[in-house]
Amino acid sequence: MANTTQIELGSVVSLWRYPVKSMMGEELNAAEVSDRGLLGDRAYALRDPSNGKVVSAKHPRKWAKLFDFRAAFAESPRAGEKIPPVRITLPNGGIVNSEQGDLNKILTNALGREVTFATAAPETPSLEEYWPDMEGLAHRETVTDEAMPAGTFFDLAVVHVLTTATIDRLRELYPQGRFEVRRFRPNIVVQPVSAEKHFVENAWIGHTLVIGDEVRLNVTGPCARCVMTTLPQGDLPRDPGILRTAAQHNQVNVGVYAAVLRGGTISRGDPVRLVG
Repeated sequence: MANTTQIELGSVVSLWRYPVKSMMGEELNAAEVSDRGLLGDRAYALRDPSNGKVVSAKHPRKWAKLFDFRAAFAESPRAGEKIPPVRITLPNGGIVNSEQGDLNKILTNALGREVTFATAAPETPSLEEYWPDMEGLAHRETVTDEAMPAGTFFDLAVVHVLTTATIDRLRELYPQGRFEVRRFRPNIVVQPVSAEKHFVENAWIGHTLVIGDEVRLNVTGPCARCVMTTLPQGDLPRDPGILRTAAQHNQVNVGVYAAVLRGGTISRGDPVRLVG
């Protein structure tokens, strides 16, 4: 690549991977990045056999309980090898393995709706999304069918990047809300060198991020948020004000989406630079 100016943006303060779509995930010290994002991210999902849709907490009237499940790999995924099985912690504290024969029955009983555990995405996956009655959203008080990228369990893009500056700005705008990273389910959280509290990622769209020594990401667009950000999880309460604040002040966006231009390993503490 030709020599180009690189602007120091900040550093990686946390990395997250979600082995099963819409379940709680795992925080990492380091991760391999491939053209499909962080290795193992959204590797698995549940499917609704009644309609063939990918199960997602975007339709909380059906699937809000998913946030009471946590998925973690039994062993770290390795590039070029089969994705390992996951251990799923159930709402009652029990733990199941994704390879056990009665898994679908256990998950169905825990969710109260029939599901099947999917190890591969369909060629044309889709999910149901509920849109609350809130000003600023593309739809209001309705459920839509949303197409997903072919052959994946991703909503729109393989990497989601978020800054602490955005979280801090949202806290300023709505102090009574508990804005925490886990509400937004990013993969990479960046702490900017500047102490400003602002939606700084918006300026990265259309540019390339360099993370550490190897990884390069193309920032493709803003990450529009949905009802999932308002749902209770762990000690975080249900709070429609989380989404409403993003709608009122940043066109419903929190963070940005990115595609992988070059893979490699990233670690917490790695510098993040913008190619000018």
